[in-house]
Amino acid sequence: MLKRCQWIPILSLGILLLLGTSQGRSQTRDTVSPQKLSLQQFLTKATQEDTEFERILIEELALKYQKALRLPARDLVLSVKGQYAFYLNQGREEPDVSMGLSKLFPHTGTEISVDYSASPRFTNTDSSSSVGLTLSQPIAENAFGRSTRLLDKIVGLEVEVARHQIVEAYEDYMATLIEAYLVWDEAYENVEIGESSYRENLKLLDNIKERQGSSIAKEIDVNKITLQVMAKREKLLELQNTYRRAENVILTAMRAPDDAEYVPNLPDPFAGPENDFIQDYTEFRNQSRTYQVLDLLEQKSGLEVAREADDLLPSINLLLSYELQGEEFQVVREDSVLFAGFSVEWPFPDQVDGAEHELSKIERRRTELDVENTHFRLYTQIRNLRLEIDRERELAAIANEKIALSRSVLEDESENYTYGKVTLNDYIQAVNGLDTNRFNLVLHQVRLQELILEWQRLTDRLVSPEQIQEKHSQ
Repeated sequence: MLKRCQWIPILSLGILLLLGTSQGRSQTRDTVSPQKLSLQQFLTKATQEDTEFERILIEELALKYQKALRLPARDLVLSVKGQYAFYLNQGREEPDVSMGLSKLFPHTGTEISVDYSASPRFTNTDSSSSVGLTLSQPIAENAFGRSTRLLDKIVGLEVEVARHQIVEAYEDYMATLIEAYLVWDEAYENVEIGESSYRENLKLLDNIKERQGSSIAKEIDVNKITLQVMAKREKLLELQNTYRRAENVILTAMRAPDDAEYVPNLPDPFAGPENDFIQDYTEFRNQSRTYQVLDLLEQKSGLEVAREADDLLPSINLLLSYELQGEEFQVVREDSVLFAGFSVEWPFPDQVDGAEHELSKIERRRTELDVENTHFRLYTQIRNLRLEIDRERELAAIANEKIALSRSVLEDESENYTYGKVTLNDYIQAVNGLDTNRFNLVLHQVRLQELILEWQRLTDRLVSPEQIQEKHSQ
């Protein structure tokens, strides 16, 4: 029975290594005490409980039967034939029975068969029987099993490609779960900011009301802050709804009960590409699963051309047979007979095999072009992805600086408003500017992590075939 995942394939990737602690992280809310859930813990629970992983891995079990299904059977074949003949014009009847046992050796093309037949006679004392051994060996099409050996290699390459595709599917789903965690983490951070902003604006409203009671603030100031509080409340409700939806995805992946309480605990940012692009891409091309698959497909197309060319040859079999002919069931008073010969089958003009051979050559050229085009496409994608990662790093750094400046501006505007140097509108603008920059920091941090995740997935650094095999062995 296939076991579920109990390991974390991304541990070896460096995706959990920290470059530093986020300056935009806020503390867990004081009103609740849910359990902190790290990315590693989430993936452990998800790979144990989420049946999507088992569904992907179960495809591996079917691969070991592909050669048995595709290659000629090497089974022993037993055949039995019995008949009863009625001679209507002669008033006699005679039974006849024959048995045979044959075996094919696919990788040499050799077939060996043993036959026994007996024909007892009821009208006289003569009964005939025979036993023979026959060997058949192809010498043109599938000469000495050449076509079968080519098919064996083709099926082996197809199985290897399928194994890589299983790893790819596993990796894609793993990336989907990690991205879901990042979305959950972003929603949580936004709720933290939204709650903090709402509380601060409530305090400001209380302060304005006190000023109104002291005839310092006007009613319009109270109304403006009230509208501000209502807007912050609306924003908070929207953020909380987004968070709950993201949380439901996480709980479902872990098969956790709906009333479970977790909060994300993700250090950031993730470790991304460190080498220069040329070095990074050269390593990817030499070691990646993607290029292994492309190489396997090229090998497979070449073998298929060779096999289709073999099918153009005539079917010529050398035959060698030794037979004992005698009487009674025990083949007594036997005579030995040795046969040697050949059989030929050669369709003219063999249009089907000729067309298949030409199509295989076209398919090989198509595969070569696909490999070349894939190379340039991946080169461009990875290069552009590196640019996006560098850009998001700079934007996150700028967002951090803007937060520091926004806090400074808010402090100054608060003091200026107290002494009547600026209007309430200026102060509200400073409050909203700080909130905007805090939201932007979270956005750029999560976007950076998503880009690094995509880079690791695209360069086959997220899951390895060895880890899949390790899982199967558990």
